[in-house]
Amino acid sequence: MFKETKKSTTDTLIGQGSLFEGKLECKSNLRVEGQVHGEINCLGQVVIGKTGEVQSSIKGADVVVAGTVFGDISTSGRLTIADSGRVVGDVHVAKLVIIEGGALNGMSRMEKPAPAVTQTAGKEKGKNQPQAEAG
Repeated sequence: MFKETKKSTTDTLIGQGSLFEGKLECKSNLRVEGQVHGEINCLGQVVIGKTGEVQSSIKGADVVVAGTVFGDISTSGRLTIADSGRVVGDVHVAKLVIIEGGALNGMSRMEKPAPAVTQTAGKEKGKNQPQAEAG
């Protein structure tokens, strides 16, 4: 009789003309078209739009900068700096894309995520090793 509805995630928007100060944590995606001063910690994608200005550190799954960021950026995914984007700070990312015209003024550090260790690899090594007897 009743249909189950899927829970939808709501994106967070800091609109043009808005100012947020403090620590911002979100579980879904974040788009900034206004100003943020503080710290951003997001489990989803963080997009700094063309009118966005951020003076804080940013942690997100993926980060896209089309506006201006003054602060460090950390992501286990991809950082994309658009042709209108400007980042002044250090970045620690897995993948880095800078479109012609975009700017990064700071140090960049890129690391690939560590590969997962499979259990079968450990079992194969154990075949040739002597086993302790039960007793």
